[in-house]
This record gives sequence, structure tokens and C-alpha cells, in this order.
Amino acid sequence: MSNLNDIGPGPLQQCAVVDLTGLPRVGFRGAQSGEYLQSRGFSLPDKPNQAITQPDGSHVARLSQTEYLLLGSLRDRGERIADEEARWEMDHLANYLLPREDSHAWMQLSGAHAAEVMAKLCGVDLRSAAFAHGAVAQTSAARINVIVINISAESHPIFHILCDRASLEYFKGALMDAMAEFDGRALQIDALY
Repeated sequence: MSNLNDIGPGPLQQCAVVDLTGLPRVGFRGAQSGEYLQSRGFSLPDKPNQAITQPDGSHVARLSQTEYLLLGSLRDRGERIADEEARWEMDHLANYLLPREDSHAWMQLSGAHAAEVMAKLCGVDLRSAAFAHGAVAQTSAARINVIVINISAESHPIFHILCDRASLEYFKGALMDAMAEFDGRALQIDALY
């Protein structure tokens, strides 16, 4: 997989959206979900609305005191997260699996103009001074509920955006309209490898 910092001044660094909906993602909720995920080797954010990138490139976002969202890594094409979902079993712990592949679409918005693009769709300030690396915003954009996770690289912003899967085409269209003045492009996932 290529390092986004090494791609050069192409569309990923200017303004691009990539549909990651094909990658595995899963949620866990319950009073003991944090303990369960730590026992599975995940590092967890200390508080809600924060995310941590794992050593394997996957991400864990804490959405509330007891709810976590796990996003698969490009490095293994989400295999670790898919495995976590497949191996989970109901037991005596207060830890419940929340399948997210059917409910949430997943896109990556990247480039120098990412915050400006989102400012056209969303009332939350997503500029780096207000929305630091690892921040999570659960908000509305283009009139639908979204989860925005800042996983920015050193050289440019990268937002992971999750929305209702049934709204994927609508939201993608809204992003494309908002990106037009910045010459933004929709790229295939292969552009990230």
C-alpha cells in the first residue's frame, strides 16, 4: 500500500473522495465492550468522540461511553475487522455486536480542501484548529446524519465519513457538487494502494 504522504501533488492531496463501503466495519456496544475490545488487542480512545488508528492501520472510534466503531485497514483489506465480527459470540458480558456494513456507507474525503468542502455541507467547523487528528463528529451534513472521523496524515487532511447506506448515492452527489470548485474527483479505492 502506498503512503498517502508519498503520492505527490495529485488529486488525493488536492481534493478527492473514495468510496470505502466495500471494506469491513463493525460496532460494539455495552458496558463491557471496552474490556472486550482491549482483550482482543485494540487500543481505545479515552473518551467519546475520539478515534485511534491501530498499528495495523484499522481505526477505533469511540461514539459514546459504551459504543465503539471499528473500521477496517486498507493494508489487509479489512480482514482483521471482518474476523472480529465473525468470531464474536454472545456470552455473559454486556457486549453486543452492531453490524455496520449493511447500515453505514463509508467514504474517504481527502486533500487540502477537505474542510472547505465539508463547510458547504455541514455546520461543524472541521478545520484542523478546531477538529484535530483523532476527533470524531456525529453531526448532520447535506441534511443527513453522518459520522466524520479525522485521520489526517502529516501533509494533508483525511476524513472518513459514514452515513446511512441508503443515502450513499445522494451524499456522494452532494460531496461531488461541493468539491467542484476545487477540481475534486471521485477515485477508485485502488488509488489508495
